[in-house]
Amino acid sequence: MKKKRSNFRRRSPGRGRVIEVARKEKELERINHHAAGIDIGAESHFVAVPPASTPTPVKQFGVFTRDLYALADWLAECGVKTVAMESTGVYWVPLYEVLEERGFEVKLVDAHKVKNVTGRKSDVLDCQWLQQLESYGLLAGAFRPADEIVVLRGYTRQREMLVKSAATQIQHLQKALQQMNLRLDNVVSDITGHTGMRIIKAILSGERDVRKLGEMRDPHCHASAAEIAESLVGNYRAEHLFALKQAVELFEVYPQKIAECEAEMEKYLQCLPHKREDEPPPLPEGEKRHRISFNVRDEAWKLTGVDLFRIQGLNAETVLRITAEVGVEVASRFPTEKHFTSWLSLSPNNKISGGKVLSSKTKVSRNRAAAAFRQAAVSVERSESALGAYYRRMKARKGPAQAVTATAHKIARIYYHLLKTGEEYMDSGAQAYEERYRERVVSNLKKRARGLGYELVAVAP
Repeated sequence: MKKKRSNFRRRSPGRGRVIEVARKEKELERINHHAAGIDIGAESHFVAVPPASTPTPVKQFGVFTRDLYALADWLAECGVKTVAMESTGVYWVPLYEVLEERGFEVKLVDAHKVKNVTGRKSDVLDCQWLQQLESYGLLAGAFRPADEIVVLRGYTRQREMLVKSAATQIQHLQKALQQMNLRLDNVVSDITGHTGMRIIKAILSGERDVRKLGEMRDPHCHASAAEIAESLVGNYRAEHLFALKQAVELFEVYPQKIAECEAEMEKYLQCLPHKREDEPPPLPEGEKRHRISFNVRDEAWKLTGVDLFRIQGLNAETVLRITAEVGVEVASRFPTEKHFTSWLSLSPNNKISGGKVLSSKTKVSRNRAAAAFRQAAVSVERSESALGAYYRRMKARKGPAQAVTATAHKIARIYYHLLKTGEEYMDSGAQAYEERYRERVVSNLKKRARGLGYELVAVAP
């Protein structure tokens, strides 16, 4: 690497003194002579390899499986060791898996970060640009968990899709009721519950006597039979009844599919390597956080070796989602908890110019693990835990949106620390947190008073 050392004189800001500054000029050097770049497409892939490895350094391949195998063979012939490709939709997944099976080091890069250069308008130039950047070591690959965790991630994302689809059918069901002016949602908290579904199915069966429909309420329902009957006086039009019927039929399919997905997920979790085989310690009295058909806490305990359910706000669904997105060995992929929270986009994204912080907002992200941490943060708002007290204090200072981000950041750091160290998390409670916060405030006030030449004295209550 060529180095030039030159001195130039620069005036320090605000003074007339001249400072001698040594400047080092370094020329960019290729550090990876066996890199390839691939531009992913829906109908074809363009591949660029080092020009010295072959007379035709750019080739076009199809997207069929035999084409992907031919692409991998050509890369091996050219002596390629690392491959950089853009994360375009889901088109990259088959090629990524083929290249990974062949032993190539594959880097998945964000297309938005490598296209901010003018003048590149074709796929051929795109793949050459990727190859050039990778040869200089300027590309950072996106995080992808271990292959066994990728399989678990596929199951959890399938379940998430089914849950969203079921929620969509509930919206269609509610819309059909409202079009008929049947305001069952005003008197029943959950129209898909025992009371709601019994009444809706009776309506679809032809029952129009609102008194009989009101008497179908569950004994535990807060609304009386008369209130429910009054909400069911409406206009039973045929087209709306048909829409209601189809929405109910579709909605009843999804719980079955979700149960099948969860059964497959449980079977796969039992096949993964476990860090321990004993039973987790019991949760504090009154703590019940099971929203899935199988015991996620036991499986997470065996898989990670720590009791993640001790962290207030984490439940079966969020633990499963985070584990499937991040994996178990987070310490090997993220050196520190700061790296971890930065990847989650839960850390401040400081923009500094001229020594002034222009913005410290967190980056906009579609990270699913970050969304799970944010969901956990929202759920601790009213809890009598240290995290709950922290959320309420941040909400009073900066508002609910920033309080969610700050609490999610804290939960993510606790999560990382537990997986890295294997320690047990003990929540000190809201009262202990408030006491520590009061002590910090008093200590800071004493320091400020001493700096101004005063002494802070406590006054007896």
